[in-house]
Amino acid sequence: MKMLRLLIPLFSLTFAAAQPSFQPAPALTLPLREGWALQSSARVTATGEAISSASFKPSNWIQAHVPTTVVAAQVKSGLLPDPFSAMNLRQYPGVSYPVGFNFSNIPMPPDSPYAASWWYRKEFTLPHVYSGKTVWLNFRGINYRANIFLNGKQIATSNDVAGAWRTYEFNITSNVMPGTNVLAVQVWAPTENSLAITFVDWNPAPPDKNMGLWREVYLTTSGPVALRHPAVLSRVDALANDAGAAHLTVTALVKNASDHPVRGTLKGSIEKAEFEQPVELAAGESKDVVFSPEQYPQLNLSNPRLWWPAQMGTPNLYELHLRFEVNDGKGSELSDMSRTKFGIREITSEVAEQAPDRLQRLFKINGKNILIRGGGWSPDMMLRENPERLADEFRYVRDMGLNTVRLEGKLETEEFFEMADQQGILVMAGWCCCDFWEHWGSWKDEDFEIAKSSLRDQIYRMRSHPSMVMWLNGSDNPPPPDVEEMYLKIESDLRWPNPVVSSATAKPTTVTGGSGVKMSGPYEYVAPSYWAADPHLHTDEKSCNAGGCGGAYGFNTETSMGPAVPPIESVERMVPKEHLWPVDEYWNFHAGGGAFKTMQVFTDALNARYGKASSAQDFTYKSQLMTYEGVRAMYEAYSRNKYTSTGVIQWMLNNAWPSMIWHLYDYYLRPAGGYFGAKKAMQALDPVYGYDDHSVWLVSSQYADAKGLKLEARVFNLDGTQKFSKETALDAMADSTAKVFELPQIEGLSPAYFLDLRVSDSAGKLVGSNFYWLSTKPETLDWSKSTWYTTPTASYADYTALAQLPKVKLNVSSRTEKLENDLVTHVTVENPSKAIAFFARLKLDKGKGGAEILPVVWQDNYISLLPGEKREITATYRASRLEAAKAEVEVSGWNVE
Repeated sequence: MKMLRLLIPLFSLTFAAAQPSFQPAPALTLPLREGWALQSSARVTATGEAISSASFKPSNWIQAHVPTTVVAAQVKSGLLPDPFSAMNLRQYPGVSYPVGFNFSNIPMPPDSPYAASWWYRKEFTLPHVYSGKTVWLNFRGINYRANIFLNGKQIATSNDVAGAWRTYEFNITSNVMPGTNVLAVQVWAPTENSLAITFVDWNPAPPDKNMGLWREVYLTTSGPVALRHPAVLSRVDALANDAGAAHLTVTALVKNASDHPVRGTLKGSIEKAEFEQPVELAAGESKDVVFSPEQYPQLNLSNPRLWWPAQMGTPNLYELHLRFEVNDGKGSELSDMSRTKFGIREITSEVAEQAPDRLQRLFKINGKNILIRGGGWSPDMMLRENPERLADEFRYVRDMGLNTVRLEGKLETEEFFEMADQQGILVMAGWCCCDFWEHWGSWKDEDFEIAKSSLRDQIYRMRSHPSMVMWLNGSDNPPPPDVEEMYLKIESDLRWPNPVVSSATAKPTTVTGGSGVKMSGPYEYVAPSYWAADPHLHTDEKSCNAGGCGGAYGFNTETSMGPAVPPIESVERMVPKEHLWPVDEYWNFHAGGGAFKTMQVFTDALNARYGKASSAQDFTYKSQLMTYEGVRAMYEAYSRNKYTSTGVIQWMLNNAWPSMIWHLYDYYLRPAGGYFGAKKAMQALDPVYGYDDHSVWLVSSQYADAKGLKLEARVFNLDGTQKFSKETALDAMADSTAKVFELPQIEGLSPAYFLDLRVSDSAGKLVGSNFYWLSTKPETLDWSKSTWYTTPTASYADYTALAQLPKVKLNVSSRTEKLENDLVTHVTVENPSKAIAFFARLKLDKGKGGAEILPVVWQDNYISLLPGEKREITATYRASRLEAAKAEVEVSGWNVE
């Protein structure tokens, strides 16, 4: 949802931006970003009243921009070393919790500098145009408690301000004054019994537990009545071939800031549709005003431009204009107005039993099925915001072909949701696990109130975003009946328009029954065949979570093939040179927590399958092979089995810090094996190999029929000789999956061999391809030893013969062109030899021997070329990243010289 908030210098431009029927300027917004000072209360003896006075001099305080946590401000000021390098974080004061433990559940050490409260102080000048208006002070996120003072007076106490996921707005009209004003905020860190911000076992936590003003702070104005949380909710009568009709409900919160009753009119428009409603407010009253399509026929639209996820269509957006006019008996006066972007779409879901004790939740958008394929999102470990980086990460999500991002308790910024709306990426959101959010038995009355207020604030904030696909009231566990009912009432009262799921697990509740999803893992390494082999066995036959293990059936809300060791360049940034080899505690410090404090399961499998790694370079390159095939196998199994499978969320999409596990691209935005394995699995027309029965499938992820296709399968030995080939003519219906044929028993295969799959359209153009490396040694799983996080491999595939591939020198040339703000480098790669060039990595550098250009969107990478094959591959990146250098292509590979 986008509410218009203009900075003061832009005020003169607002009339030109307004719609013809809405001439007055919108509310003025003054961001309070720069010029803050921070200091520990252990070093400040003054009271809040004194600190918030103009006469107070903050000598030797830390200078900062808000939003920032305390530790983030210290790092930016150079007072603390880079926490992401080596094991520097363990040297921070207050970091005494055991490595790999969840700090959110551990008390703050009494001698920690963050056990005391910290002061944030800001001087600001009230613009003259604020005169005569109601002035509001907004905090979009405070972690965790705060006393707030303005101009020598306390306006809120730590009893009023408690909860990391609450938003706060204070009417400060009587407290501010012309000229200089001083705001002081005393912040306390969360305790182990706080409904705060948690990273669980994803990464360590900073020693301040992310205390501070971690979201934006700003002033805004209105007349006596303010307009908040505008939203448009839609029901869609979708027809087979067109949009049909849509029925819109418009709602907004209006707040009377005055000490007397107010009468007025709330007026709105959506393109040519206009509507209005009289409103009466008691002194200080707030209420939700609703325009229903039953009462306002103009909100029933024929053939609207629907909002679709990117792969289904266009994410069309409309604008809602609202204005509140106060009637004083003599006439009407504009009090507040808003401009909000929204999408017309309807998301529904249905839960069905697919096998005994196995439920599946299928999602539909505008009446069409969608297979949810996504990744788990993490913000920066210190909650630092970076709009350019955010845009880069969304570009990666779109490029891979993912349609969903899951937020487990990390409910992102407005910019995040607006970007998801604009780009057609679904967002799956809900509360977090493994901390006080799920310790319901320990909640006190205040915690219930904080949870209730937190949910209200977040539902108000998110409900109008068309990208929101669902809300989860729990994560690893569903809430108990009283909490679930409390949550459901809030969601109903605020008209949450999307499905609500009790938790991310298959555990049923007495209130809403079966969730229709499962959170069955695995999270540790499993063989590629795992995803297709896991059968529907009764829950007591395996030691997995409720809902079975992680095979490709149902909706798996978080799962993974385990570690995702980055390329050597990234490892060298997080591990000191003297610890690069062998793998030691520095590597493992950048792994996970809990059961994932080492990479031993992954390392054992790598050494057994590809041959014992001899160096950090060897280990990281083999890791790309393991991750590519594992991630591709996971997504392809779920795609192949749609709609027996209805959703899968890779755990995770990204990392909060430089990490060896759980990502599709690393913290430095370097795409590698997992990224390109995912991208292959998500291509619109994907020829898929079935590890379970040696079959070849064609999966269509596009929503249009493709006719006159040709699928070609070829099998090659290590020496490049072709051992099998088959061509099949076929059609691929929209959003379909079809088993095309099974590979026969082939005699004379080398111990490791290759399967090349290609799909061409009716004009002979290549529209889909896949290249698999396979083993004649069966890879088997030990189901009897399955746990909630892995199923061990009983016998590994043998790829050690890949070492016998002869060396290949590729012919490489490139040219670069400008495309708006981007540069596109076209790389032509040719294999002139008689051997297969296997798993070649293309890298783009800033000049010969220079640093790698990142982020970069490669059309394809980690590619294999048959003898004599020639390909052109593009790399797209911001022109500013190249600086004054020339783009240079660097090629390496398994057997590439």
